Amino acid sequence: MHYVDGFVLPVPKKNLAAYRRMAKKAGTVWMEYGALSYVECVGDDVKPGKLTSFPQSVKLKPDEIVVFSWITYKSRAHRDSVNKKVMADPRLKDMMDAKSLPFDGKRMFFGGFKGLLEF
Repeated sequence: MHYVDGFVLPVPKKNLAAYRRMAKKAGTVWMEYGALSYVECVGDDVKPGKLTSFPQSVKLKPDEIVVFSWITYKSRAHRDSVNKKVMADPRLKDMMDAKSLPFDGKRMFFGGFKGLLEF
């Protein structure tokens, strides 16, 4: 059963190309250090709900789009090992600065998940 890091964040539509470039660079680094998969998805059918939804979760503005991403690993220990290497990689140093991100990092949420069921 895999371990998964999941992310949801708002990206201004005008910054989507910059976000894609950043994500491609990050995904390359994660995969080089052993992640099993790295996936980035752009909202297509994510309408606001009555109580909660993807748009509400990130306080989506009219000029933004929701991005849903995940990275898979063999286990939590594997994830911790991969992430330690990724965070030390100089290719990602510029991405660690909140001012250089093509999205509002304060409205991003993320977490690690143990697998429950997998087909």
